[in-house]
Parts: sequence; C-alpha cells; structure tokens
Amino acid sequence: MEQLQSYATGNGDNPRSLVVVFLRGGADGLNMIAPLEDDGYYKARPRIAIKKAEAIPLNGFFGLNPIMKELAPAYRDGMLAIVHAAGSEDSTRSHFEAQDLMEHGGVVAGGWLGRFLRFRPNASSSALTAIALGRAMPECLRGAPAATVLRSLEDFSLGENSTALQRQLARLYAAQTDLLGGAGRDTLDALERIRKLRAAEYKPEHGAAYSHDEFSQGMKQIARLIKARVGLEAVSIDVDGWDSHLNQSAIMDPQMTRLAQGLSAFYRDMGSLLQTTTVVVMTEFGRRVSENSAFGTDHGRGSVMFVLGGGVQGGRVHGPWPGLTNEVLEGPGDLPVLTNYRNVLAPVLQRHGAEDLGKIFPEFKLEPLLLYA
Repeated sequence: MEQLQSYATGNGDNPRSLVVVFLRGGADGLNMIAPLEDDGYYKARPRIAIKKAEAIPLNGFFGLNPIMKELAPAYRDGMLAIVHAAGSEDSTRSHFEAQDLMEHGGVVAGGWLGRFLRFRPNASSSALTAIALGRAMPECLRGAPAATVLRSLEDFSLGENSTALQRQLARLYAAQTDLLGGAGRDTLDALERIRKLRAAEYKPEHGAAYSHDEFSQGMKQIARLIKARVGLEAVSIDVDGWDSHLNQSAIMDPQMTRLAQGLSAFYRDMGSLLQTTTVVVMTEFGRRVSENSAFGTDHGRGSVMFVLGGGVQGGRVHGPWPGLTNEVLEGPGDLPVLTNYRNVLAPVLQRHGAEDLGKIFPEFKLEPLLLYA
C-alpha cells in the first residue's frame, strides 16, 4: 500500500490530513458556545439564549449548546479546542465579501489552503492530494497545485465500462515523459484506487455511526479516504444554511445537530489516526449579540472556531473574552473579533508542514495562537 501511495501521490508516506469545514451563512457562536456567566448575554437574548441548566458546562464560564452534546466527549478527551470571539477583519457584514476575504486569506490572489499546498516542502500534485467535497471549487483551494471537486467517490470515475478506455489512456501516458504524462499516470492510478474503494463495503470503526445527511456522509467519505492512505492532504467541505434573521432555532438547530453528529462520528471512527488529522471549523462572521423582534439575529462580527485533532490543547476555550457590555460591543452591537482566524490557522498549518507562513498569509502580522503544547 505504501508503494501505491508513493507512486500515486508523490508524497511518500506523509499521513497528515487537514479537513476544513466552512459554515456558510454566519453561524451564531454565542449560541453554540454560550457565555453562561456573562449577564450581558441573557440581557441581550431574553428569549433565545441557552439556559444555564440545559447547557453542557465546559470551563466554568462557557457552556456547549445541548443540541451539540455529541462534541462533549472530544472536548473532555482533550482533542477539541474552541476559540471564541474569532473571525476576520472584514466589517462589511456581507456574506460574499466576508467569505471571499477569509477564504483568500486577505486581499491576495488565490486561497490560503491553495498557497499552503503550493509552498509546503515536497509539494505534490496528485488528483487526490486535495479534494473539495461539493459542487464547486471553494476559493480557499484556488492556486493549489492540483485539486479535485467531487460530491462522492462515485463521481471520481470515467463512467461505467471504462476499463478499455483506461487501458488506452495508460498506454498513451506511458509514452510521455513530460509533466502531462506524469499527471495523467497519477490520475489513472488514483482512479484505480478509488475503484477498489468503491468495490469494498466501508465499515466505520469504534462504534461510529454516521447520519444520512450530506455533511455526515461527506465526513464518512473523508475518513474512508484517509484510512485508505491515498495521499489525501487537504479537504474542504461546507455546511450551508446558517443565515437566521428570524426564528433562529428552526434554522440553526438542525444545522448544529448535523455539524455535531458529523464531527462526533468522524472523531470516533478515526481512532488513533486522529493524531495525524486536524479538522478546523470556521464561519465568515457571527451574529448580532441582541436578538431581534423575529426571534432571530442579524449579521454580526465575532464567532467561534473549532479545532479537532491530534496534539491540540483541547478541553479549553482559547482566546480572550471581552464581555458583552455596551462599551465593548462593536458597531451596531456585535461581539468584537479578538482572535483573527489566521492566528488560529497558522499553528495548524505549521503542524501540517508549513515552514513559511508569510507566503501563505502575506501582508498580515501573525500572532499564532498557542494551540499546541
């Protein structure tokens, strides 16, 4: 298998994989990780705040939304770190502009994940080095040496009864010694590997049970690929639908359930392989501190980030907390961003082999968060 991986991906026996989960629409960090001991929270949200008696205590100040209780074991095991009051410097409160800035890593060409893949030592360009699970290439992967967009493993094929075509392509690429020939051979090798994966039934380990929603099934496929050691180094996957200007519970509660169930199943399924895997969860901005008249929240600023994986200083809520008094709120009443998302990503990327963070996040003065001991 190691020989196959080295031949198919060019990255030898590098087992590290980074999974980036983007919550599109502005997830409400204040109701995912609630500041239970901040009186300002309950004054601002008399109807939609998470009740202290129902929340899962985290550190004596913050509490986990009970809807996301499946994440509590990973937190208690020290494998899940939470960063509050996190986000970007964008203050437009526009979904498009905030997502664009965050995925590009600033006002710069290409995406931050693409630059990481391009500038890391011994960069490889296999069809399976980087994958976007979805319908389109996300901006964060722009500029990667190679990236494949697919919705499922079934998409990664030349169609039914393609054996003869693959043989013909193999003969064609075998005669070429240039970069195109190498890329063609790599892709055909990846196709064969995925074909074998599809032919074998996948059984999650350690009692993990994935739900049938798109996100959980996506995380299941990611686990399958990582375990197969096909050289997967970076994955992007989205959870859409977090915009909730009215009836927030009806809109966000199902999304929080899907997120927690998918991450929890992945955590159990991966077992010891999580030591070389990192999952980062991020969103373009948070929600307004005060609820509106429609039981919802409007676009805000600070939210939360999650980092799940080996080596992380988990079981903690990282970053300073400003409080929710009027004098510290930003603009029309938003939680300020005290930890820039790049400072969360920087130590993660270093763990995954990045050496020159200045090339990944140019024109930004990094102050990496101490996520790792």
